[in-house]
Amino acid sequence: MRATLRRGLCTASQLSHVDGALPKMVDVGAKGETRRSAIAEVAVRFPPDIYAGIFGEGQALEAAAGPKGPILATSTIAAVQAAKKTSDLIPFCHPLPLERCDVQYERLSPDPNPGVRIQVTAACSGKTGVEMEALTAASVAALTIYDMCKAVTHDMHIT
Repeated sequence: MRATLRRGLCTASQLSHVDGALPKMVDVGAKGETRRSAIAEVAVRFPPDIYAGIFGEGQALEAAAGPKGPILATSTIAAVQAAKKTSDLIPFCHPLPLERCDVQYERLSPDPNPGVRIQVTAACSGKTGVEMEALTAASVAALTIYDMCKAVTHDMHIT
């Protein structure tokens, strides 16, 4: 996951979460409900020998286990919990009634190191977007993989 901050592209008056110098929650009361969805992706890359030991080519990706237990099952639970708690973590994020939080995993070929791509799709019917829930879920899924594997190596890269 990559975000780039570019200074000078907008002013505080153009930001919906800023009123003068103070932050605020945007009023979405007058907006109509619509179906909303968002997809976020993140990758966790490993040294080739460590990846082979944890996610061996001969086994299903979902079968990967580390010293703390099943890696992707735990990551999926953490991602869904994170999506549901996004408004508790991001100060001006509206609480949303999530209707979907789908977490998918895919092997990444060495470039330069092998890894796992995490894709989270979040959806709801609401008055505001669901992208923060998808981004939060993908981030926490990657952090959970890191946590589950750090007993084996700290040489992992999240992008």
